[in-house]
Amino acid sequence: MCLLALALHACPAQAQQWRLPWELSTKPPDAAEYGVNLEMGNLAQVRAWLDAGMDPDFLADRVGTGLMFAAWHGDLAMMELLVSRGADVNKTNSLGESALMHAAWRGQMEAMQWLLAKGARVNSAPMRWSALHYAVFAGHWAVANRLLLNGADINARSTNGSSVLMMAVYEGHEAIVRRLLARGADPAIRNDRGDGALEWAFKFQHLGIARLIADPSEFALAANRPKAEWGKAQRSQPATSAPPEEPAAPAAPPPPGSELAARIENLERLRDTLAARGLADAVKKMDTRIAALRAQRARAEREHTPAAVLEISASRAAPGDQQMRFVFGTDGAPP
Repeated sequence: MCLLALALHACPAQAQQWRLPWELSTKPPDAAEYGVNLEMGNLAQVRAWLDAGMDPDFLADRVGTGLMFAAWHGDLAMMELLVSRGADVNKTNSLGESALMHAAWRGQMEAMQWLLAKGARVNSAPMRWSALHYAVFAGHWAVANRLLLNGADINARSTNGSSVLMMAVYEGHEAIVRRLLARGADPAIRNDRGDGALEWAFKFQHLGIARLIADPSEFALAANRPKAEWGKAQRSQPATSAPPEEPAAPAAPPPPGSELAARIENLERLRDTLAARGLADAVKKMDTRIAALRAQRARAEREHTPAAVLEISASRAAPGDQQMRFVFGTDGAPP
């Protein structure tokens, strides 16, 4: 009988009888299992599925194809694997979104540049959302600027006719509005509802932006209109970043391990979904990933715990009256 350590090499016949914990599945995944493994960055498993004949443009249960998912996360290794096996860099999901658009929305500069080098189209079809819309809406000026340098249409219009400039106005990105105007963005474009950049500036009470868009007489006329005429403002989620030349005030650093905690929480939700669908093998793999992230989080928190010294004091006149306290340093430094 051979040793387990030699089984894969010395005793291949016997090794085939074992179902090892790290054995990769060649059974085609469903959309949820595929999405989970993309989330985990499980390159080996995705490669095994591709080797077994999986379509490189197979759709995960979220975002879209594996390439779109990898672009969203900036996973260059996964992107390289999928494209090398034939994934279409210009394929779109049911919402008309491409991998380039996902990279732009998330501010994944390296992933975006990689896709452009592989032939990703900068512009969408007429009257469709574009990568530039997404980058500007999310507040990623560096990404938007790169797209413009690669030929992005600065006056591209979305499915309802809204311009790129209107996206910047909608989110209150004044610095981006200023730069788009300097690049030649047309402030007169209106969408299917008759709204333009100036209307949105007043609707969302971005008066500084309104002054950039309109000349003084236009601004005065607009400002004198009743507020009710502008309609009810409905806000989106806050933008994720500010343009690099005009950074937002620095925020307090997140607590140690907070990012890992968010990832763990997300994976735990995915695990519950997999368990409900009876995907036992995928649940086991997810449990392994969650356990590894929990250990990583614990290490991060431990490394940032301030150093402490136990201080004991007593009086010679009354040796029994001892006092103890912990004295903590700052950022792990000795007190």
